[in-house]
Amino acid sequence: MAPSSFDVLLEFVRDDIQRQDTHLRFAVSPEQRLVVTLRFLASGESFSSLHYQFRLGKSTISTLVPQTCEAIWRNLQRQYLPEPTTAIWNEAAEGYWKHANFPNCVGALDGKHVRIRKPSASGSLFYNYKKYFSIILMAICDASYKFLAVDIGAYGQNNDSRVFKESNLGKALYAGTFQIPGPKPLPGIDGPALPHVIVADEAFQMAENLLKPYSGRRLNGQRRVFNYRLTRARRYVECAFGILTNKWRILTTSIQVKAESVDSVIKACVVLHNFVIKLEPGSIPTMEEIAEVELSGLEPNPIRSSVSVMQIREQFCNYFSSEQGALPWQHTI
Repeated sequence: MAPSSFDVLLEFVRDDIQRQDTHLRFAVSPEQRLVVTLRFLASGESFSSLHYQFRLGKSTISTLVPQTCEAIWRNLQRQYLPEPTTAIWNEAAEGYWKHANFPNCVGALDGKHVRIRKPSASGSLFYNYKKYFSIILMAICDASYKFLAVDIGAYGQNNDSRVFKESNLGKALYAGTFQIPGPKPLPGIDGPALPHVIVADEAFQMAENLLKPYSGRRLNGQRRVFNYRLTRARRYVECAFGILTNKWRILTTSIQVKAESVDSVIKACVVLHNFVIKLEPGSIPTMEEIAEVELSGLEPNPIRSSVSVMQIREQFCNYFSSEQGALPWQHTI
């Protein structure tokens, strides 16, 4: 981040990470605490490496890093990752219509496995289908790659659909209490009002406010176009994960902190992601400039959805192949 952004961040967390000097030793300053923590998050280096770089004891670093991560989340979350409101969803819908040509879309949903050191006495709870130990970061993002809502800490052995349904995010979405705006007609037509939706991959269960692509290989032209249009919107969350891990390299390694501190490290990375995007909008790469994207792939056994929800998907599908909703290039993909 830019020096000016560091100064702003320091003012947010200074009071929480300030420590008093004693007659035995001088306390580590807030500036150095923050620098060491950001270095740890941005590089993924071990505490031993940071010990030689900053001439601080390894036990000191192993204590101050989780404390500073907790302070970052506690002081930034309310402003940079607030609980979504109807106004926030409406702003996200405008972004998806402008950048992804997907109407009534308020977010893209996906999960990411974050590699961790095996917690003691955890058995296979954290061992995932990719053959390593992890916890799951479940996130919804907007068309500017900012995270709108996250759920962190589910066991790695679970699949994305189960994690989402059992999370507060999923419970709010399926119960209709997520403050998502009400239905409205699609642009350019006088048809029925359709709900605002979050787009996801085939692993998730569809709901009134959650759309996924059609499954199967033998799809007609309209359904292939729908899958393409939905993928154009869904790729924003995959690219958000790519930007997140590229900037905060601790997420590309096995996080070597105590199990109870892992969530704090991931929370700090997520809220810092939004913090940097807001303060340094020029640092955001375009879709074409993102070289590495975390593609989650489809998980097996997609869940069947109700008939009424499938009818909503059909209406979106028909719109994307209509004169009002079609894109000039979509049939050449």
